[in-house]
Amino acid sequence: MIHHINFRVIAHATEDLSKVDSALDFFLAPCLSPKDQLCDLKETIETEGHFNNPITIQTAVLKKKGACSKFVQFFKENISEEDVQILREQMPERLDDDLNFYMRFSKQEAAAGKLKFTESSDAIFVRVKIETYPKSWEKAGPIVEELFGSK
Repeated sequence: MIHHINFRVIAHATEDLSKVDSALDFFLAPCLSPKDQLCDLKETIETEGHFNNPITIQTAVLKKKGACSKFVQFFKENISEEDVQILREQMPERLDDDLNFYMRFSKQEAAAGKLKFTESSDAIFVRVKIETYPKSWEKAGPIVEELFGSK
């Protein structure tokens, strides 16, 4: 079903890093087992933007099957019917040939404890790697629909 899930969020110099951090934690915390720590999942990279402005990139990966299942449960419990409908309509375009399914969620809404789908580049980027044997886009499509196409 799901091989792993990648999360990526960019914090620009003008943003409060603690709010961006809490937005990412909003996605990760429900997926942890009692023995896992948020800090063990996250990696931070400091870099520079187009005009040499400092940028912080935070990434995290969920690799355990249980954590990936908890993310799907978190998604279904928190996404609106309207956002599910938008996602269903766009599913074929969001699943690439390598069986990665891409979603973006609002950083600001996540920091406020809400799950809101967005098209903005100022987002938390989620990439879900779908697993099929043999590798097949046609087999992955129904899996994505089952996982993310309903509440």
